[in-house]
Amino acid sequence: MAPPIPLIEAFGTPRDCGIAYGAAAADLIAANTASYLARFAAAGLGADRVRHYGALFRAASHHHAPRVAEMLDGVAEGADVPVEEIYALNGRTELIYGAAGVSECTAIGVLDDRSAGGHTTLAQNWDWHPDQRPFALLLATRDELGAEVLTLTEAGMLAKAGINDAGLGVCVNMLTSARDRRDGGVPYHVLLRATLEARHLGAAVKVVCATPRGASINLLVGQAFGDGTPGEVIDFEVAPDDVGFRHPVDGILTHTNHFEEPALAVIDTLRAIGGSSFFRAARARRLLGPGPIDEARLRAVLRDHGGHPQSICRHDEPGVAEVDRTETLFSLVLDLDERRMSIAAGPPCGGAPYHDLWVGKTG
Repeated sequence: MAPPIPLIEAFGTPRDCGIAYGAAAADLIAANTASYLARFAAAGLGADRVRHYGALFRAASHHHAPRVAEMLDGVAEGADVPVEEIYALNGRTELIYGAAGVSECTAIGVLDDRSAGGHTTLAQNWDWHPDQRPFALLLATRDELGAEVLTLTEAGMLAKAGINDAGLGVCVNMLTSARDRRDGGVPYHVLLRATLEARHLGAAVKVVCATPRGASINLLVGQAFGDGTPGEVIDFEVAPDDVGFRHPVDGILTHTNHFEEPALAVIDTLRAIGGSSFFRAARARRLLGPGPIDEARLRAVLRDHGGHPQSICRHDEPGVAEVDRTETLFSLVLDLDERRMSIAAGPPCGGAPYHDLWVGKTG
């Protein structure tokens, strides 16, 4: 069975991977870039201003995440898209939203001692504007050192939720804060890719904490260590100038789109707007219930319609402003011990099958 979206594979140095990815997905990248340029224009950013910010993002990325920047430069070359526009694409969160609030995505982490199969597991629904569905793809890379990454992303971007061959996985939720700005450093999706390339959990923590950024973001990160060593899951609530940490309770960690760390909650702009984020994380935890959690239960939680249409399984809502439209585009489960991503087209209540892909081993 083929995956529900295109799978792009690239090998070699970061630049080689970027060029191969850009060339293979050139039409999708061009179309996605045009789509976001229109969104940027609607947010009051003309093409010159977008390229200005793209150049700032590029300089910061080369300084703080040089291997990721080499790959992005390659993407622009392979796709024949201006490099500043590729960096702006990877900074779309900073450019479109600033201090606005968007309620989207539900992420779950389960430690191996709560997993029915004894595996450390992450899961999430990726909720985003339905018009972006045609530009989604899977990107699988193996670099010149043999390190492999498999991630869901949008054409021209380098990562969203994903997993690497070291058993480290990342899920993501958008956050917004009063400190968010457009020119604060490395863009959102470069930070995601740099975290996903970490070979061990301590290195991922360093990437999250030490990388300057302008947008708030939540990263739910886990790693399966193997050899009978229990795995670990940790959540990072990241603001431009601070990071909050959360750990599993009773082997479960859930997160949505608001800050739960008390010291950071005071800067959360979503508190002035409201939204389903304030119940989805707690609801996901409650629905997981006591006892061993198997993958069927995780998928059932990702299909939940409590609070429909602004539910864990998110649906496009009639009558809302165009910029506020959101639905679950794809649903994922990451088995970190198996190095497996299972992905289904959303909303997951529709019954689309989950397709399995592996990294670091033959599936």
